[in-house]
Amino acid sequence: MTGRNSQEKRFRFLGKVLFILYIAFLIYFLIFSERYGREPGAASYEYNLTPFQEIKRFWYYREQLGFWPSFANLAGNILIFVPFGFFLPMASRFRNAAIAVFLSFLLSLTVEMGQFVTQVGCFDIDDLLLNTLGGLIGYVLYACFHRASVRRRRRRRSKR
Repeated sequence: MTGRNSQEKRFRFLGKVLFILYIAFLIYFLIFSERYGREPGAASYEYNLTPFQEIKRFWYYREQLGFWPSFANLAGNILIFVPFGFFLPMASRFRNAAIAVFLSFLLSLTVEMGQFVTQVGCFDIDDLLLNTLGGLIGYVLYACFHRASVRRRRRRRSKR
Protein backbone atom coordinates (compact mmCIF):
# COMPACT_ATOMS: atom_id res chain seq x y z
CA MET A 1 0.00 0.00 0.00
CA THR A 2 2.91 2.33 0.58
CA GLY A 3 3.69 2.39 -3.12
CA ARG A 4 0.08 3.23 -3.95
CA ASN A 5 -0.05 6.07 -1.41
CA SER A 6 3.24 7.42 -2.73
CA GLN A 7 1.92 7.23 -6.28
CA GLU A 8 -1.29 9.04 -5.27
CA LYS A 9 0.73 11.76 -3.53
CA ARG A 10 2.84 12.28 -6.66
CA PHE A 11 -0.33 12.36 -8.77
CA ARG A 12 -1.94 14.94 -6.46
CA PHE A 13 1.27 17.02 -6.40
CA LEU A 14 1.39 16.99 -10.20
CA GLY A 15 -2.28 18.00 -10.21
CA LYS A 16 -1.56 20.93 -7.89
CA VAL A 17 1.32 22.14 -10.04
CA LEU A 18 -0.75 21.87 -13.23
CA PHE A 19 -3.73 23.53 -11.53
CA ILE A 20 -1.60 26.49 -10.37
CA LEU A 21 -0.06 26.88 -13.84
CA TYR A 22 -3.53 26.71 -15.41
CA ILE A 23 -4.93 29.36 -13.02
CA ALA A 24 -1.95 31.64 -13.79
CA PHE A 25 -2.58 31.19 -17.52
CA LEU A 26 -6.30 31.82 -17.05
CA ILE A 27 -5.71 35.02 -15.09
CA TYR A 28 -3.30 36.30 -17.73
CA PHE A 29 -5.49 35.32 -20.67
CA LEU A 30 -8.81 36.53 -19.28
CA ILE A 31 -7.64 39.69 -17.54
CA PHE A 32 -4.32 40.94 -18.85
CA SER A 33 -4.24 39.78 -22.46
CA GLU A 34 -5.00 42.60 -24.88
CA ARG A 35 -6.61 40.25 -27.38
CA TYR A 36 -10.30 39.56 -27.84
CA GLY A 37 -11.57 43.01 -26.79
CA ARG A 38 -9.91 43.20 -23.40
CA GLU A 39 -8.52 46.68 -23.87
CA PRO A 40 -9.60 48.98 -21.03
CA GLY A 41 -11.26 52.27 -21.85
CA ALA A 42 -13.30 51.19 -24.85
CA ALA A 43 -15.63 53.87 -26.23
CA SER A 44 -18.72 52.01 -25.01
CA TYR A 45 -19.10 49.05 -22.72
CA GLU A 46 -21.43 46.25 -23.73
CA TYR A 47 -22.84 43.33 -21.82
CA ASN A 48 -25.25 40.49 -22.48
CA LEU A 49 -27.73 39.25 -19.89
CA THR A 50 -29.92 37.26 -22.30
CA PRO A 51 -29.06 33.55 -22.29
CA PHE A 52 -28.05 32.10 -25.68
CA GLN A 53 -28.17 35.52 -27.42
CA GLU A 54 -24.47 35.63 -28.32
CA ILE A 55 -24.31 31.89 -28.98
CA LYS A 56 -27.14 32.24 -31.50
CA ARG A 57 -25.57 35.33 -33.01
CA PHE A 58 -22.18 33.69 -33.52
CA TRP A 59 -23.82 30.57 -34.92
CA TYR A 60 -26.16 32.49 -37.22
CA TYR A 61 -23.42 34.79 -38.60
CA ARG A 62 -20.64 32.19 -38.61
CA GLU A 63 -20.23 32.38 -42.40
CA GLN A 64 -20.00 36.18 -42.41
CA LEU A 65 -17.74 36.33 -39.35
CA GLY A 66 -15.54 33.47 -40.49
CA PHE A 67 -14.59 30.23 -38.83
CA TRP A 68 -11.97 31.48 -36.36
CA PRO A 69 -13.95 34.28 -34.69
CA SER A 70 -16.93 31.97 -34.27
CA PHE A 71 -14.72 29.12 -33.05
CA ALA A 72 -12.84 31.39 -30.65
CA ASN A 73 -16.06 32.60 -29.08
CA LEU A 74 -18.04 29.39 -28.89
CA ALA A 75 -15.53 26.55 -28.58
CA GLY A 76 -12.89 28.77 -27.00
CA ASN A 77 -15.14 29.58 -24.03
CA ILE A 78 -15.70 25.87 -23.50
CA LEU A 79 -12.12 24.76 -24.07
CA ILE A 80 -10.57 27.33 -21.75
CA PHE A 81 -12.42 25.81 -18.76
CA VAL A 82 -11.88 22.12 -19.60
CA PRO A 83 -8.53 22.09 -17.73
CA PHE A 84 -10.23 23.57 -14.66
CA GLY A 85 -12.70 20.68 -14.51
CA PHE A 86 -9.88 18.19 -15.09
CA PHE A 87 -7.22 19.57 -12.75
CA LEU A 88 -9.56 20.44 -9.85
CA PRO A 89 -10.29 16.82 -8.81
CA MET A 90 -6.73 15.84 -9.70
CA ALA A 91 -5.28 18.47 -7.35
CA SER A 92 -7.83 18.29 -4.53
CA ARG A 93 -10.27 16.04 -2.78
CA PHE A 94 -13.19 17.55 -4.73
CA ARG A 95 -14.12 14.50 -6.76
CA ASN A 96 -17.79 15.23 -7.22
CA ALA A 97 -19.29 16.40 -10.53
CA ALA A 98 -21.70 18.81 -8.82
CA ILE A 99 -18.86 20.49 -6.93
CA ALA A 100 -16.72 20.72 -10.08
CA VAL A 101 -19.61 22.27 -12.02
CA PHE A 102 -20.43 24.67 -9.19
CA LEU A 103 -16.80 25.78 -8.83
CA SER A 104 -16.51 26.18 -12.61
CA PHE A 105 -19.62 28.35 -12.53
CA LEU A 106 -18.29 30.33 -9.57
CA LEU A 107 -14.90 30.94 -11.21
CA SER A 108 -16.56 31.98 -14.46
CA LEU A 109 -18.95 34.29 -12.59
CA THR A 110 -15.99 35.84 -10.79
CA VAL A 111 -14.24 36.47 -14.12
CA GLU A 112 -17.40 37.89 -15.73
CA MET A 113 -18.11 40.14 -12.72
CA GLY A 114 -14.51 41.32 -12.81
CA GLN A 115 -14.94 42.20 -16.47
CA PHE A 116 -18.18 44.00 -15.66
CA VAL A 117 -16.70 46.05 -12.80
CA THR A 118 -13.46 46.94 -14.59
CA GLN A 119 -15.16 47.26 -17.99
CA VAL A 120 -12.36 45.20 -19.49
CA GLY A 121 -13.80 42.62 -21.82
CA CYS A 122 -17.53 42.06 -21.86
CA PHE A 123 -19.87 40.55 -19.28
CA ASP A 124 -21.70 37.82 -21.17
CA ILE A 125 -24.10 35.32 -19.63
CA ASP A 126 -23.35 32.99 -22.54
CA ASP A 127 -19.67 32.93 -21.56
CA LEU A 128 -20.79 31.87 -18.10
CA LEU A 129 -22.81 29.00 -19.59
CA LEU A 130 -20.05 27.91 -22.00
CA ASN A 131 -17.31 28.13 -19.34
CA THR A 132 -19.38 26.04 -16.94
CA LEU A 133 -19.98 23.47 -19.68
CA GLY A 134 -16.20 23.38 -20.23
CA GLY A 135 -15.66 22.67 -16.53
CA LEU A 136 -18.17 19.82 -16.71
CA ILE A 137 -16.47 18.35 -19.78
CA GLY A 138 -13.12 18.55 -18.00
CA TYR A 139 -14.53 16.74 -14.99
CA VAL A 140 -16.03 14.01 -17.21
CA LEU A 141 -12.64 13.57 -18.90
CA TYR A 142 -10.98 13.33 -15.48
CA ALA A 143 -13.55 10.77 -14.31
CA CYS A 144 -12.94 8.65 -17.43
CA PHE A 145 -9.18 8.91 -16.99
CA HIS A 146 -9.42 8.07 -13.30
CA ARG A 147 -11.72 5.09 -13.91
CA ALA A 148 -9.38 3.70 -16.59
CA SER A 149 -6.42 4.15 -14.22
CA VAL A 150 -8.21 2.27 -11.42
CA ARG A 151 -9.12 -0.58 -13.79
CA ARG A 152 -5.53 -0.82 -15.02
CA ARG A 153 -4.24 -1.04 -11.43
CA ARG A 154 -6.78 -3.75 -10.57
CA ARG A 155 -5.75 -5.79 -13.61
CA ARG A 156 -2.10 -5.50 -12.65
CA ARG A 157 -2.86 -6.63 -9.10
CA SER A 158 -4.95 -9.56 -10.28
CA LYS A 159 -2.10 -10.77 -12.53
CA ARG A 160 0.29 -10.96 -9.59
